[in-house]
Parts: sequence; structure tokens; C-alpha cells
Amino acid sequence: MVSQTIDVLKNELPLEQELVVLPEDVVTGLVLVDIINGFCTVGAGNLAPREPNRQISRTISESVRLARLFCDKKLPVMAFLDSHHPDKLEDPYPPHCIQGTDESNLVPALQWIQNETNVTIRRKDCYDGYLGSMEADGSNVFADWVKNNHIEAILVVGVCTDICVLDFVCSTLSVRNRGFLAPLKDVIVYSRACTTFDVPLHIATNTKGALPQPQELMHHIGLYMAKERGAKIANEVLFGALK
Repeated sequence: MVSQTIDVLKNELPLEQELVVLPEDVVTGLVLVDIINGFCTVGAGNLAPREPNRQISRTISESVRLARLFCDKKLPVMAFLDSHHPDKLEDPYPPHCIQGTDESNLVPALQWIQNETNVTIRRKDCYDGYLGSMEADGSNVFADWVKNNHIEAILVVGVCTDICVLDFVCSTLSVRNRGFLAPLKDVIVYSRACTTFDVPLHIATNTKGALPQPQELMHHIGLYMAKERGAKIANEVLFGALK
């Protein structure tokens, strides 16, 4: 039934993806969204996968590959880490990624980036990394990162396609459109390095407060909505010029 629904959806909402070439003479920043234990490591928490998941594994491996490329080129990287105060939970979800727990830390395959000088780590307490970058004085860590590094394009990867990735992309595009994020021009979402939760209907029905989250369906919807807002959706990303 779910596979039939996905087929119908993809026919009604076709998503054109593209090869994106990142020019060497343009500063592109890599944004890693919530590639953390609480969302990606089997059994790590209430919102972690219950068993190995192919899409999550691919997201991690592709994100690691890109992070190494960006670090080798000394290009700016920002990693958002979901990190909640125990007294400020995030409805409708159960407690997750509480500050100070391993749930809110990068997956083991990405922990090396914490020692890289071109990497900025930002712990956030909400879905949206842009809003989660706001400081008490009104400044914004993400906006400053873009401006200080003269970033003209960002490549966005991570978890979840239809929640934190989408919210961040939508806010960033809105702020860019208002002229507050110069010199940022392009927001690119790399589909092969994004994923979302996989909560089948029968599990959600028997779990208090849970919502169904068919992974492939919601991944497609998240990408489609990001493109609707003005993001480029890439299924392949290369550095350099097209030959």
C-alpha cells in the first residue's frame, strides 16, 4: 500500500533533480544538519532507528565523504547538532537529544570534524538551524558564518529531510530573498545525503503520541517542498567545471 502511494505521489509531484557543479572560484559552505546519534545510531534514543537503515547509512557515508572534501579544500563547514534542555522538550516528539547526552553528539564517523579549523559546531534547541543560531543580543551565528566566509552557495545534507533540513532551508531562503544574507545566492540540497525517520503506521498506531512517518514518502515530500521554496535539489555533486 505504501509503495503504491509513493508511486502515485511521485507521478503527481515529479521531482526533477540535477547534477550540481560547485565552481572552484566560488566559496561554497557545507551545512550538516543533525547527523547525530539520537537520529542515526541504532538504539541510541527515542528517535533513533531501531534497526540498521539503508538510507541513514547512505546519508552518513555521503556526508563523511563531502566533509572530507570540504576540509581538504579548507572550505567552511557548519554542523548543527540537535541539543535540548531537559525542561524544554519538543512536542509532539518524545524526549530526545538532551544536552550532555551522547544522543546530541555527532555520529562516530563524523566526530573527527570537531578538530578541523574550518568547521563551526552549533548546538540548537529547535528544528530550524537558522532560528537555532540566534543569540540573545540579536546576532545570528549562521548569518555571521556566511558573511565572514564570503559564502555564495551552501550545500545542505542531513536529517530529517522533511523536518530540520526543510525548516532550515526555508528560513535561509526567506532571509536570502529579503537581502539579509549577502553574498549567499544558492541553496543546494543533496538528496543522497539526506534522510528522514522511518515509522510505519502499525508502529505509530501502537506508540503513544507517535505519528506515522513513511521514510521514502516523506523524504520525497521534503525535497519537493524545498524545491518549491527555491532550493536546488541535487542527486550528484561535483567540484570544478563541466567538461
